[in-house]
Amino acid sequence: MFLLGAFIAGGALGFTADRVMDAKREHGRGPRAYRQRMAEELKLTSAQQASVDSLIEQKHRQIVTLYKPVQPQLDSIAKLARVVSDSTHEQIKRLLNPEQAAKLDKMRAAARKELADRRGGGDTAGRPGGPRPGDRY
Repeated sequence: MFLLGAFIAGGALGFTADRVMDAKREHGRGPRAYRQRMAEELKLTSAQQASVDSLIEQKHRQIVTLYKPVQPQLDSIAKLARVVSDSTHEQIKRLLNPEQAAKLDKMRAAARKELADRRGGGDTAGRPGGPRPGDRY
C-alpha cells in the first residue's frame, strides 16, 4: 500500500512540476529549445554558448552515470507502476457508461501522447523520471 501511495505522490509531484515548467517555456519545448532561449535571453556570445553547451553535456553524462546502477530497479518499478495504472484505469472504466469509457480511453491516449511528445517520443507510461541515454539537457 505504501508503494502505491509513493507512486501516486510521485506522479502528482511530477505532473505539477511539469505543468509549472511548461508555463515557463514560451519558445518551444525540450532541451534544445531551452538552450536556444537561454542563449537569446542572456545574449550569449558564440564562445559562451559553446562553453554552456559543453557544461550541460558534461552534466548530462554525469547524471546518466549516476542513474546507471539503479536503472534496472527503476525499470522494474516502472513496469509495476504501469500494472497499477492499467488496473486503476480499468476499475474506473467499470464505473462509467460506454460513452464515458470511450472518452476516458481517448483522454488517456492523448495524455500519454502529449507526455511522449514532451519526452521526445516513445511510450512513457509508467516510465521513471530519470534521464535516458538519448536525453540532452
